[in-house]
Amino acid sequence: MDLQPAYGIPALKADNILIISDLHIGVESHLRSKGFHLTSHTSDMHQAILDAADDFIDRLIVIGDVKDSVPGSTKQEYAEIPDFFESLFDRFDTIDIVRGNHDTQIEEFLPPRVRIRPATGIRINEIGLVHGHTWPSEEVMDCETLVLGHNHPAVMFRDGVGRQMTEPCWFRGEFCETSTEKYPVLPKRFIVVPAFNRMLGGSPVNVIGEDLLGPILNSDLLDLDNSNIYLLDGVNLGKRSDNMIKGRENTRFKPGPKTRAKYS
Repeated sequence: MDLQPAYGIPALKADNILIISDLHIGVESHLRSKGFHLTSHTSDMHQAILDAADDFIDRLIVIGDVKDSVPGSTKQEYAEIPDFFESLFDRFDTIDIVRGNHDTQIEEFLPPRVRIRPATGIRINEIGLVHGHTWPSEEVMDCETLVLGHNHPAVMFRDGVGRQMTEPCWFRGEFCETSTEKYPVLPKRFIVVPAFNRMLGGSPVNVIGEDLLGPILNSDLLDLDNSNIYLLDGVNLGKRSDNMIKGRENTRFKPGPKTRAKYS
């Protein structure tokens, strides 16, 4: 299957399939509780999905975190999620959701036609799809390309006077192992999908000392330094190792050393 990112939209095209991650519908309710009064952007995400889908695409797969609240749910989620997916069936024949760590009791919100897949992921031909907060199944890892969400990947830029900004990005690289005791076969490469909800900001992949999220990206299975960073407009910023910057010092708290999981 040919994998191509949509131009300017955090969505991945795989033949007749559109793949997105991290909708976090209802995040505005969480932000309101923090004093930020924002209108819902759910309809904007709905339109962006339609904009990203070429005419021949008839299947939508969301790889986790449809809803935002965990544990529990908000009135906004109950009000918006059912209609959001019901209306998407006007455009897509099939909709799958791979369960993410925020998708507790997601069955309550969804039309019966939506297929809910396990958190360990699914495999479609040579592509494995998983949210990324837990280890994938052995079947999912026996693929050519593993596609993950969960991290909300972004790249941080900093100017000469210390001002900084982040932009969502695609993070793509290769596995540096071919097999482990846990997995007889490993994928050749991985792709981390940017969060579809732009209200979330992002977690920089290029800041020294900042850990990535999930067991796969915190293991020794990936060649992270030689992985490439791409902006949503397709600009290739090059290798992660060439884009690393220092994080800001926090003099009040300095965490101890962290170890990475090893599976050899």
